[in-house]
Amino acid sequence: MRTFASLVIAVALLGCNNDGRPAGGGGAVDLHGAGATFPYPLYSKWVAEYQKVDPRVRINYQSIGSGGGIKQITEKTVDFGASDAPMKDEELARAPGKVLHLPMTLGAVVLAYHLPGVDSGLVLDAETVAAVFLGEVKTWNDPRIAAFNPAAKLPADPITVAYRSDGSGTTAVFTDYLAKVSPAWKEKVGAGKSVKFPVGLGAKGVAGQVKSTPGTIGYVELAYAKQTKLAYASLKNRAGKVVEPSMEAITAAAAGFAADMPADFRLSITDAPGDAAYSISSYSYILVYEETSGLTKARALAQFLWWAVHDGQKLAPALDYAPLPADVVVRVEAALRTLRAGGQPLL
Repeated sequence: MRTFASLVIAVALLGCNNDGRPAGGGGAVDLHGAGATFPYPLYSKWVAEYQKVDPRVRINYQSIGSGGGIKQITEKTVDFGASDAPMKDEELARAPGKVLHLPMTLGAVVLAYHLPGVDSGLVLDAETVAAVFLGEVKTWNDPRIAAFNPAAKLPADPITVAYRSDGSGTTAVFTDYLAKVSPAWKEKVGAGKSVKFPVGLGAKGVAGQVKSTPGTIGYVELAYAKQTKLAYASLKNRAGKVVEPSMEAITAAAAGFAADMPADFRLSITDAPGDAAYSISSYSYILVYEETSGLTKARALAQFLWWAVHDGQKLAPALDYAPLPADVVVRVEAALRTLRAGGQPLL
């Protein structure tokens, strides 16, 4: 279930060694961030664990959706934004400085459903998922669903679609996938943080909507589906293999696009090639300005981000996120070393 509450946990400001690790010293600092709900459970854990490392910095992260994160970093009302959907060129052009996309973790968007009698094991393919969200598949016992689930007792009940009503990176990832696999979806709806869904009910909390309404299907982050004990489907991927969302399957999706990672990290990994890849996987990004003012605050943020892409990665699997590939970590290190405040390097 989505959490909108502000997370405020004390973490320390220390100095910095030349490899970016905290080194001691310094006073209290407040850091403010806002954006994606997708990585919120992991970011919450990171901030709590970083408290043990640096108890004097207070990090406030508001889980308001990727659209809100992009808006606030553009307006410089936060120290960092967060988004699952990379900023578009026109969004970057509106920012009053160079914004860096720093990959922090990898996760999955799953098709969560509430179908009495079918508590697990549902299988779907790309065409059927698109048809459901286009309103073309209207009942649970439709032959297109039944074909992949011959042993399931599918009722003739109507399907209720649930979708995010706010500007959401989760929506951007999901619709990016649909636009890749369905020409009809691409033409009629398209992809983005906010789109006009042809059918269904909009909600700020899709997991809650699915959980409370039998017959409903919606798209949610894997971590939230597990936290709220929702059933979710396995998907037939581009290679024709049925794959359940898992850490290994998310990592396989990233590996399928490893050679395509651009210098600015803005990359879609939905509909990945490879037998083991889960089709609706995504990077999630922290958004920061390469050059900013306020050396003390900027250095505190850089140190936290350095910790997150190193020690923080070890905490990801337990919360259903996949750690960054080693080669991506090396590249993020290089990006962090470009951060400046008043012309001075932060690491």
